[in-house]
Amino acid sequence: MSANKPGFFISFEGIDGAGKSTHLERFAAWVKSQYPERELIMTREPGGTTLGEQLRGMLLNTPMHLETEALLMFAARREHLAAVIEPALAKGHIVVSDRFTDASFAYQGGGRGLSLDKLDALEKWVQGRGNDVIEPDLTILFDLPGTVAESRRSQARAPDKFEQMDLDFFERVRQEYLRRAKADPTRFVIMNADQSPDLIWAQLQAIQLSI
Repeated sequence: MSANKPGFFISFEGIDGAGKSTHLERFAAWVKSQYPERELIMTREPGGTTLGEQLRGMLLNTPMHLETEALLMFAARREHLAAVIEPALAKGHIVVSDRFTDASFAYQGGGRGLSLDKLDALEKWVQGRGNDVIEPDLTILFDLPGTVAESRRSQARAPDKFEQMDLDFFERVRQEYLRRAKADPTRFVIMNADQSPDLIWAQLQAIQLSI
């Protein structure tokens, strides 16, 4: 959207265990190789700033009321936008973020059941710039059945509070991701994450970028 220019904003999304983090740094390095004259900023949510990283620890590990959780997610996002994303985009940089607002709709909305109207209001308030809403120019969604993701998560590090949620939770998260992708097909690229890493990497390299 025009609020993002002259830079370019890419986000990676997917349920825990979908494998997006496996490809994130490699993809960012590949994008940088395609546009060597552009500075590339890698970041993540929740996090991306000193305050955001402090909130990340709380959000991923501390039990709290659902609305408190959503408000803290968007508070961290407001700081992230002000301190990192908006300045980088204004300078024409490429920003690659591990998660952005789609994750709030998927996890707090789809998974945890918070009203999507409340999330819409937070999105407009935190990300609104005139008639625009700052959002990624490209979102790559790693889509994976919940059962497969669950088996992958079981082999990972000690889980945070979201990774400990049950299969039904992650299926709801997945369906909200897919709903958002269907509603905004020009922004989303859906990757079938139930493939070998080599196949996924080949498909990532085939994405047409308009940076």
